[in-house]
Amino acid sequence: MPSQFDFAGQVALVTGVGRVGQLGYAVAQGFGQAGAKLVVCDISAVNVAARARELSEQGIEARAAAGDLTEPDVAQWAVEEALQAYGRLDIVANVAGGLTGIGPVMEAEADTFDREMAINVKTTYLVSRAAAPVMVKQRRGAIVNFASIAAFHGRAEMAAYSAAKAGVAALTRSLALELRDYGVRVNAVAPGTVRTAENLATMGGVNARWVDVADIVHAVLFLASDLSAGITAHVLPVSHGEA
Repeated sequence: MPSQFDFAGQVALVTGVGRVGQLGYAVAQGFGQAGAKLVVCDISAVNVAARARELSEQGIEARAAAGDLTEPDVAQWAVEEALQAYGRLDIVANVAGGLTGIGPVMEAEADTFDREMAINVKTTYLVSRAAAPVMVKQRRGAIVNFASIAAFHGRAEMAAYSAAKAGVAALTRSLALELRDYGVRVNAVAPGTVRTAENLATMGGVNARWVDVADIVHAVLFLASDLSAGITAHVLPVSHGEA
């Protein structure tokens, strides 16, 4: 990571850390390489334990917290894991979520909308809700959420996903206004088409301006760092100008 990012002495909770090569793991690795202690979360106990072990082998202090973050008790427990392990929580990166299906609304399964809203908006809401009292008490904290450029301009055959990511953007702005007087900042990144192995495998033929994972990580670290101390309620596109 670039030398301007220094999170030594800080604790970061990163969600969606299940697989190597995906954004959650890269974000966690970025914070860890910049000196943060980590709690990494994923719905798969096996996957998140493996990721925490790999991070530890890289010299990064990391603890795993497995569970379904659409459940309020699980989100609260993840935050309590950070407090029990390290005594504080400075950063939350709500990376968990994603696109679960592409297709016309008329052909979508009945639960498509609920599923997209749950994994993208509800997880972000519940984890932020659990972390906010801790950060308010500390009078310091940064929450970085994951929206998408689909939040700004709806995508055909991605209606539920576009609506969910627009929800994340709106949640980000609202929560930022609630917490700004307590020294807590809330922002979001809005990635374009990210160059991950999974995206390349499923979307390799798409005519898109691909965004490197490192560019997303740098944006997240910037929004969590003191370099962006005057920025809150902002949704930052990382898309090479793609709309």
